[in-house]
Amino acid sequence: MALSYKSRRRWSLFILLVGLPGYIAAAWFLVSLFERPSVLLELGVYILLGVVWALPFRAIFRGIGQADPEDGNDTGPGQ
Repeated sequence: MALSYKSRRRWSLFILLVGLPGYIAAAWFLVSLFERPSVLLELGVYILLGVVWALPFRAIFRGIGQADPEDGNDTGPGQ
């Protein structure tokens, strides 16, 4: 079932305001359980985790910055 533009906007806002801070806290907690690795390895882990969180949500975030296609307006936001 495809989500409407408005529901995708709401879900993306929820994911960014609630899900992302929760994911950051969980990643920080999990990394803190291990002994501190070298700075480059730790940086690589955080970069990998920073990319991995968004992969399941690509469909929700796709096109959110564009104008509502169901609106019929060809102008973008702020125009």
